[in-house]
Formats: sequence, C-alpha cells, structure tokens
Amino acid sequence: MAAEHGRKWDRCLADTAVKTVTGLAVGVVFSVVLFKRRTWPVSLGSGLGLGMGYANCQHDFRSPYLVHGDMVKVSGEGEMWRVTAACDASFFMMSTCAHSQDQ
Repeated sequence: MAAEHGRKWDRCLADTAVKTVTGLAVGVVFSVVLFKRRTWPVSLGSGLGLGMGYANCQHDFRSPYLVHGDMVKVSGEGEMWRVTAACDASFFMMSTCAHSQDQ
C-alpha cells in the first residue's frame, strides 16, 4: 500500500512539473510573439499548468481502484490478460477497457 502511495506521489509531482513548465513555455512564446512582452501570459500559462497538475493529483488520489498495466486474471478459464490502459475497476469487471491477450 505504501509503495502504491509513493508511486502516486511520484506521478503527481512529475505530471505537475511537466504541465507547469509547459504552460510557462507556452506563456513565454505568446508573450513574446503576440502580447509585446507582457507578463500576464506567462503567469496565466504557469497557473493553468499548475492547476491542471493539481486537478490530476486530486483525481489520482481520490480514485483508489485504478488498474495500472499489471497482469490481471479476467476470466475463470485461467487466461491472463495484459491491461493496456488504466481502467476503472468497475468498467474493468464488465470488460469494456482495452486489453490484449498475453502470449
């Protein structure tokens, strides 16, 4: 449980950092190209990136039933399936997520 919590924190911080830096870069480009070197596009881009990262972190920590690409036994016949996308567990039980049979 603690290892999964640590992985969520790592994903959260990395995702927030990438989104904030990307928003900052887009803000700088728009500031230089379109808005005569004003500072508000940089602040807006950084804030949007930080907000999107924060929202993704909230979603990740509030949804504990995500399956992240592990080997999961789907049917009773003993076949193993590899999950190719993160799926909500309730949808996974109904086999609506994308999955492929492991060879």
